[in-house]
Amino acid sequence: MEMKPLLPPVTVNGVTISPERIAAEAQNHPAPKGKPGLAWKAAARALALREILLQEARARGLTADPAELAPGQWETEDEALIRQLLDQAIAPEPPDEAALRAIYDAHPERFRAPSLYEAAHILFPAAPGDPAARDAARAAAAEVLEELRRAPRRFAELAARHSACSSKDSGGLLGQLSSGDTVPEFEAALATIPEGQIGAPVETRYGIHLIRLDARAEGAVLPFDAVLPHLREAREKAAWVAASRAFTAALVARAEVTGVSLGADAEGGAA
Repeated sequence: MEMKPLLPPVTVNGVTISPERIAAEAQNHPAPKGKPGLAWKAAARALALREILLQEARARGLTADPAELAPGQWETEDEALIRQLLDQAIAPEPPDEAALRAIYDAHPERFRAPSLYEAAHILFPAAPGDPAARDAARAAAAEVLEELRRAPRRFAELAARHSACSSKDSGGLLGQLSSGDTVPEFEAALATIPEGQIGAPVETRYGIHLIRLDARAEGAVLPFDAVLPHLREAREKAAWVAASRAFTAALVARAEVTGVSLGADAEGGAA
């Protein structure tokens, strides 16, 4: 009987992370079928990094003060210690308003109010995990699209006959739509279909859509003062992520770790 090689023990500064803990953690790290070793390595890395952060928190004399995440749901002591450590250790520089202004001035067209659309559609339903239904929906959509190209004015009639959306009772009309009102694939189509035309079939989680764009009103460029709070928040988040990665990488570089490589985690930041 062939013996499987034993995995090397995973230790962090002399503290061993048991195989049982790694196996349990591996359930949180999906891996391709037939490659359970990838899940094990990801779990070992996550636990080793967690141990490094906890050791640093204890070395600084921190005492866990769990926060309430939601009504009746509290952090674990380990989660609290890691949060408190990062709160104490990471203090990135606040973003400079002149730098934010330069970002805005370089591409003001990126900062627009939501666009508005008036559209109609015909939905051929098909679940994402049902290939046969998706193929049938594509075929039906292609057939109806050919009819619409010959006779676009039949859109309402064909929507009433074929659409699985309640809008079929009003000729497929969806009323006025704004950014975020529809799924991303549908919204992307609205942004590209010429006004007054029917676009190519669009696939979403609901099935296949034939979309007619009746009108588009592109959002106006927002003034800098309106954009500033969002720019500041985005830059603060980016600065915090960069600082947390640098802090974690420094801890990893000083730690003595065996049994797993933490090179990728040092760049990926704390988790």
